[in-house]
Amino acid sequence: MAGFFEKLRQGLAKTGGGMLAGIFAGDERIDGDFFDELEEALIVADVGMETTAGLIGQLREAISRDKLHTRSEARQALAAILATAMKPETDFAPEGGSAALLIVGVNGVGKTTSLGKLAHYYKAAGRSPMLAAADTFRAAAAEQLTVWAERAGVPIVKQGEGADPAAVVFDAISSFKARGRDILLVDTAGRLHNKKNLMDELAKMRRVLSRELPDTPCEALLVLDATTGQNAIAQARAFGEATGLTGVILTKLDGTAKGGVVLAVKAQLGVPVRFVGVGEGIDDLLPFDAAAFSKALLNL
Repeated sequence: MAGFFEKLRQGLAKTGGGMLAGIFAGDERIDGDFFDELEEALIVADVGMETTAGLIGQLREAISRDKLHTRSEARQALAAILATAMKPETDFAPEGGSAALLIVGVNGVGKTTSLGKLAHYYKAAGRSPMLAAADTFRAAAAEQLTVWAERAGVPIVKQGEGADPAAVVFDAISSFKARGRDILLVDTAGRLHNKKNLMDELAKMRRVLSRELPDTPCEALLVLDATTGQNAIAQARAFGEATGLTGVILTKLDGTAKGGVVLAVKAQLGVPVRFVGVGEGIDDLLPFDAAAFSKALLNL
């Protein structure tokens, strides 16, 4: 966990090391300016207006209840509030055994790269992942995923460009069963969240997974680019309607001052972040830890 915390701290330096951390510097008394500064910092970090108001309300209650007097005491209280707000309310299927992960998102957010890193992560953890190249729209997608499969040392199922993505998923499931693998990672084509025909295609893939793997839980994970901030919320809503979204992979946290979008996604959509990307390396996609994230966000 130390490695996770350090990578988060470095990745969130623009968020936690800036306005938010500055508010809590020293042992100044809590006053009216404190709450104004905190509200501004949380909104700049892309927590969102509604979520920010709720968090500040909880902090005010904690300060009153626990008779806190200094900003450093308030920082500890806020860290606990943030951790609770971001904590998943459901178990993550791969932690309990065999699972399928359907990876979705708009173009350019890093879906294929995230899939490769997930394959590496699960292989290193002693699991037996398999990749399915169901992005048959982008010419180089299957080739790119094949490179990642080779790097991670895991099998991949693919078809030619233009093939029916649901057919690729069907073939991958057959191979998944035959080889006795335990984590199926399904790549999908990037698509705009407002294109109904493409969203229907995702729904079809989800149905194939449910039908052919009735006893294997399926997680639909949306890859979001942290640098898009609040714009990510509209994407998440649309993908949730098509796929029954169960979680988020948040990439590019190392390049943004908008790390607060983790809180916004959970508060507004009820969808937990499951992995975060904090760098370009194959080991830089990390399982999300709410307590460590809140500490890194506040530079504790």
